[in-house]
Amino acid sequence: MVSDQHDHLKPIVEALMFASPEPVTLKQLYKLLESEPREDVDAAIAAVRADYDRPGGLQIVEVAGGYQITTKPELHEWVRKLFHERTTQKLSVQALETLAVIAYKQPVTAPEIAEIRGVSSSTGVLTTLIERKLIKTVGRKQVVGRPFMYGTTREFLERFGLNDISDLPKVDELSDALGFELPGALSEPTITTSPLPFEAASDESIPEAAGSESQEEEPVGADETVH
Repeated sequence: MVSDQHDHLKPIVEALMFASPEPVTLKQLYKLLESEPREDVDAAIAAVRADYDRPGGLQIVEVAGGYQITTKPELHEWVRKLFHERTTQKLSVQALETLAVIAYKQPVTAPEIAEIRGVSSSTGVLTTLIERKLIKTVGRKQVVGRPFMYGTTREFLERFGLNDISDLPKVDELSDALGFELPGALSEPTITTSPLPFEAASDESIPEAAGSESQEEEPVGADETVH
């Protein structure tokens, strides 16, 4: 519990979690409340989380390395009705499949993605995912042609309610949730030695990078031919 002397921190921490458009990290809270002892900030966070650990419409979740106040999953249908989610905001089957390949196999190149999916190209879909800020270029693979490698972003974690990429469900569970079968190769283990590139992007980590692998941008799905 927060001591009486410092219980003023509890509503401040709650307000910061609520007002922040992105999950607010412990580092950010320490910086914003730098005049306060860190143990008091920690106690305030714990007290706020305890308050939300009860029946109600809101919850505090740890997502993308930070804290965020969100609506409870069982109420999402009602929230979607409020905002009248447009169908244009939804991802196509091709985009979801490509995103899954990147999430489970990152860092991965466009040719590797196409091979796993069994299509001739995924450039148009990659462009869409970059525009949605769900993926980004994370460097070049040191092979002939030095193709761009892709990985997921912090926005991806936030949108799908994940605290870390290790929180991804099993491939068969995700297939059931999406309503279609994902490529079997996703179930094979992938060894990744580098952390996700959530910090400052390099010069290569720009949206235009996807276009550099194709002469012109094509609509989602238009460049795909099943083998």
